[in-house]
Amino acid sequence: MNCRTSFRLADLPALYAFWTLASLLLVATADAEPVTLERVEALPAAEQAPWRRYLERSQARARADADALAAEIDASGLSAALRAPSGGDFKLSAKAGDPWYAGDEAGRLADVILSYQTPSGGWSKHTGYSRGPRQAGMQWTSQNEPGRSPHYVATFDNRSTTEQLQFLANVWLATQRDDCREAIRRGLDFVFEAQYPHGGWPQVYPLEGGYHDDVTLNDDVLVHVLELLHAVAQGEERFACVDAARRDQAVVAFEAGVARAIRLQVERDGKPTGWCAQYDALTLEPSQARALEPPTLSGAESAQLLKFLMTVPRPSAELVQAIDAGLAWLDEAKVVGLMRGKRDGKTVYEPAPDSAEVYWARFYDLQTGKPVFPGRDGVLYDSFAAMAANNALGYDYFSTRPGSVLNNGQKKWRKMLAKEEPGGTAP
Repeated sequence: MNCRTSFRLADLPALYAFWTLASLLLVATADAEPVTLERVEALPAAEQAPWRRYLERSQARARADADALAAEIDASGLSAALRAPSGGDFKLSAKAGDPWYAGDEAGRLADVILSYQTPSGGWSKHTGYSRGPRQAGMQWTSQNEPGRSPHYVATFDNRSTTEQLQFLANVWLATQRDDCREAIRRGLDFVFEAQYPHGGWPQVYPLEGGYHDDVTLNDDVLVHVLELLHAVAQGEERFACVDAARRDQAVVAFEAGVARAIRLQVERDGKPTGWCAQYDALTLEPSQARALEPPTLSGAESAQLLKFLMTVPRPSAELVQAIDAGLAWLDEAKVVGLMRGKRDGKTVYEPAPDSAEVYWARFYDLQTGKPVFPGRDGVLYDSFAAMAANNALGYDYFSTRPGSVLNNGQKKWRKMLAKEEPGGTAP
């Protein structure tokens, strides 16, 4: 089935006229398949050994994290772990080389971040760093109550781990702190170890189960990992503290990650299109995360991955073909004929045939390529209006960000290609 050149909101009722409310698809809410020994043993015999080793490492890391916390609880005379303070997403506040990284404020923040690095080498998300360093006996993560199953102990979600490593590298460049250098090396080892045998990365490591085991593009997890490895592999000055062996590992991990990204591109009717937000770790089939995140093509994640891939110097012919196809799909997937507004304090999208605004949907059906709108009620709606009429809002169903990738980003990439002969992908 061929894609339309663009989708017009006013056309949606006609496009879906054969659908009725009774035939709306229910979004599956079953847990995603975790990586388990039983599933690994169902793989072809030649593929099982690296996955067995991966599972063993993951389980050993999980035990080490738990044992370290238990030892602290015992030594501190606590009856239970202390809960870590909650906070917002951690993002860099200044670019590399900024004098701020040499100052006291950055130094104090580095102390806090170092204190929250897990024994396995990563970091959790939504940690309240403003509350000061982690105390002995305190959980590494704020995402679960003490005594409950560990949740997001170390993760790549919401820029976690990758952003902390970028920050520490900037501090090291400004101060040459030995503790920052050691944490960077441990953190890179964590990234290398978390990479699946086929080149992708889970959302959470050590593995937690459910959709957290999926190869994850959602919230640009894959992009942020590749950005970090790219910086290390290229030998950026702030990563001069990384030894040659780890730098070589970064090259290998980066190339494997890019190769996997290319192969995750979804084909429809034999034609490469965009990417999904998450894929089953073993089958690499599109997978569901939360009820609001069904297995679909993702406009935003596809665009951000393309944006990064277009920065890879000396791209291979295969990578050029993947980018070309992804850009063509972005152009076909444009949504026009609507205008963004506010209703009761919430963002809404109203039909507006004369609107010059161009959007991309967050979700596109894998078979038809048409925009779809999952609701919090577990129903996959055929239009934003139908979904909004039955659900509380507060999720980004449309984005304009792919526009800059399709236009300015593509122009820069075409100029780069004109100056370079495609070859083997370079980090």
